[in-house]
Amino acid sequence: MDSQKNQLSQCNNALENSEELLEFATRSLDIKEPEEFSKASRQIKDRVTMASAFRLSLKPKVSDNMTHLMVDFSQERQMLQALKFLPVPKAPEIDPVECLVADNSVTVAWRMLEEDNKIDHYVLEYRKTNFDGLPRVKDERCWEIIDNIKGTEYTLSGLKFDSKYMNFRVRACNKAVAGEYSDPVTLETKALNFSLDNSSSHLNLKVEDTCVEWDPTGGKGQESKMKGKENKGSVHVTSLKKHTRSGTPSPKRTSLSSRPPPVRGSRDRFTGESYTVLGDTAIESGQHYWEVKAQKDCKSYSVGVAYKTLGKFDQLGKTNTSWCVHVNNWLQNTFAAKHNNKVKALDVTVPEKIGVFCDFDGGQLSFYDANSKQLLYSFKTKFTQPVLPGFMVWCGGLSLSTGMQVPSAVRTLQKSENGMTGSASSLNNATQ
Repeated sequence: MDSQKNQLSQCNNALENSEELLEFATRSLDIKEPEEFSKASRQIKDRVTMASAFRLSLKPKVSDNMTHLMVDFSQERQMLQALKFLPVPKAPEIDPVECLVADNSVTVAWRMLEEDNKIDHYVLEYRKTNFDGLPRVKDERCWEIIDNIKGTEYTLSGLKFDSKYMNFRVRACNKAVAGEYSDPVTLETKALNFSLDNSSSHLNLKVEDTCVEWDPTGGKGQESKMKGKENKGSVHVTSLKKHTRSGTPSPKRTSLSSRPPPVRGSRDRFTGESYTVLGDTAIESGQHYWEVKAQKDCKSYSVGVAYKTLGKFDQLGKTNTSWCVHVNNWLQNTFAAKHNNKVKALDVTVPEKIGVFCDFDGGQLSFYDANSKQLLYSFKTKFTQPVLPGFMVWCGGLSLSTGMQVPSAVRTLQKSENGMTGSASSLNNATQ
């Protein structure tokens, strides 16, 4: 390449000199005197003979095959030959038999149909749904992603089962690319989900979906409005009585006799000293579990179940239509089970959180320490009507956890519980 540059430079210099010579020759053509013309001609001849342009070789100093211009790719070629391209991983297969749903956890297991030692990790995706069978393309919830799983099994724990089912799919990944998804699998995740029924709660209770708190001023405004309406109503009825013939039923009596029976959601609001709120979902069959936690400064509270027919003045545990455990931290500390106005003192420490197990078909209502799963008390009865979760609170608050499966520890304890704990019959001889 350097020799070509030198050759090109020499040619440029020769061309510049040649231009000068051509100009001199052009001027010589205008000479009139023969002697002067002859002299100029000899000078031109000498300069042409001595000009470097006529001694230069115009043949490029390169080889015929242009090898001097070739780029050496030998090193790059070796690098490319050393590259190993990874194949796209095959889709795994989820094994429903090996999957487990228990204790609000889901364990998903899968396998590769063909052995692939190049797999680096797996990606598991899941979403909640209320539709059985194969996942729908358009569902109400998006896929959640769990990345970088090294094994062929993964456990999702601490879930709230607020949907009937969950969809799962998995894909394998190597260092280069992710493979196709497995065929999706749908697992059942049914559990009791309910909120607190604000429409029938006591006016002194501030109720949200899963929280209730005592509010001593909450009912004053409502009570004054209700009294105002009652006074107006009484005046109206009195004026009607004055103009009603004897033997003709009054409009008030007629309206009461024709009033349809109350239904859930439109029942009378709890009042008086029944600081009660019920759940909005009735239990009519099966086994169910939920947990309740009281505020540290809560003076008094009860947790249990009741029939829908619980009166608006009735307190939990003081009728034959309700069962509960009651905690009292006012003046003296007591912990007791209550039913039909009978009390059974419990010689156990009040736990931080109470677990409630209701076996409707088996006629059993049990209370547990939600953390240790120690049995606190168990009622044995026969439920003749659907029951609603019930809560009473005074000077404090409660928060509840729903969407929970019956814990495995509770199921195990249920098998050995008979003959080891008290029942509703033990309350018959216990007075309040």
